[in-house]
Amino acid sequence: MNTTTLLGGMSPEQFLAEYWHKKPLLIRGALTEVGPHVDFSVLSQLAQRDDAESRLIECRQGRWHLERGPFRAARFRKLAETDWTLLVQGVNHHLPHIDEILWRFNFIPYARLDDLMISYAPPGGTVGPHFDAYDVFLLQVGGSKRWQISSQHDDDFIEDAPIRVLKDFRMEQEFVLEHGDMLYLPPRYAHHGVALEPGMTYSIGFRAPPAQELATQFLVYLQDRVCLDGVYADPDLKLQAEPARIGEEMIEQVSGLLSQIRWDKATVCDFLGHYLTEPKAHVFYDGPKEELDEEAFIEAMAAQGLELDRKSQILFCDACVYCNGEKVAAENGDFDHWRQFANHRRLAAGEYSADMLASLYDGYLSGYWHLLADVAQ
Repeated sequence: MNTTTLLGGMSPEQFLAEYWHKKPLLIRGALTEVGPHVDFSVLSQLAQRDDAESRLIECRQGRWHLERGPFRAARFRKLAETDWTLLVQGVNHHLPHIDEILWRFNFIPYARLDDLMISYAPPGGTVGPHFDAYDVFLLQVGGSKRWQISSQHDDDFIEDAPIRVLKDFRMEQEFVLEHGDMLYLPPRYAHHGVALEPGMTYSIGFRAPPAQELATQFLVYLQDRVCLDGVYADPDLKLQAEPARIGEEMIEQVSGLLSQIRWDKATVCDFLGHYLTEPKAHVFYDGPKEELDEEAFIEAMAAQGLELDRKSQILFCDACVYCNGEKVAAENGDFDHWRQFANHRRLAAGEYSADMLASLYDGYLSGYWHLLADVAQ
């Protein structure tokens, strides 16, 4: 399926110009062929795993309840027939056909593409009226769901609720989504989905870090890289009438020391490369089951090529390459190959420089990518 079909006949350029970050879009029959459905039986098994983020949301007698996984199988046997929702983040990390759906949205830069969350709800299942701080595509898979949306702008949420539910939701438009229908919503566009029949919502979400988080993480990044000259000194110290006062001379001198902290575009590029590719805390990688030595790997690489692990991300900026929170040693002659690997998530079979092969072998041992023959197994 090409992107135009996914967007209901609209080109990616038109979608980005007219809808992205601007207004909602309903697409009937956007994606009907999704492979095996990740229904409740599959989703509940994922929700029992330590390496999957999961939540169970119920509304009982007008009160909201939230539980976080991993869950025991017995917990699901106690669920009512209606009025609950099970959600699992990052299902693309665990199921190849779901990962394939996520990367169909490559008309959005990978630096913004986050994950594919799947929720299952029986009739009446909902997480309440709310809004997200990021863009989202909501794809209905099986069953049907009623969506109500609103352009209202307020932050008045129900007090004491464990999730952010709008207290006064004012519906402006309403749609019933059947299998394969998809609704795009820009950031902070209020929406309320209620399952009419048992079914799943595949939510394709995008990264939109708050400014405070970016600032905090940038300062963490700087603390490992900043080396300031000088030391605090006051050889001309004068007697103070009040010994507890922080003197103006100290404030000015420390201000001067701190003014040495500098950053430029290259610094921000390097920070984003590390930050945007850093795996989430619960993510880990599995190395090859039958590990090849370096010589055998090079031979296999020349014949097969590589594919990125579903949990891996490669991004590049200028002539720098980053993978899973680390900067990759990419020599000038190798940069185009790394760029191909990043853009297509596959690296063609062939011969590469000794430096690049050394980096590829290290990543292979770490489980960051796999030989295509291993992926096929």
